[in-house]
Amino acid sequence: MATKNKELEAKIQALPDDAKLELIDSILMQLDKPDPEIDRVWAEEARSRWKAYKEGNLKTVSYEQVMRKHHGR
Repeated sequence: MATKNKELEAKIQALPDDAKLELIDSILMQLDKPDPEIDRVWAEEARSRWKAYKEGNLKTVSYEQVMRKHHGR
């Protein structure tokens, strides 16, 4: 397997940059498969947070506060 990986790596290195980017995109699309359960959980969390915000039960932070915090690092 290591030999095949080295051969593949050598072939990839010989590719022009645009072909490498297309290959990366293809690989990532194969790895990033939708998971309906994760989507459901995130949608539920988003609805819960939005409801809490609208009801005034969620503490918010202004954009300026966030930027000050992260620029101060």
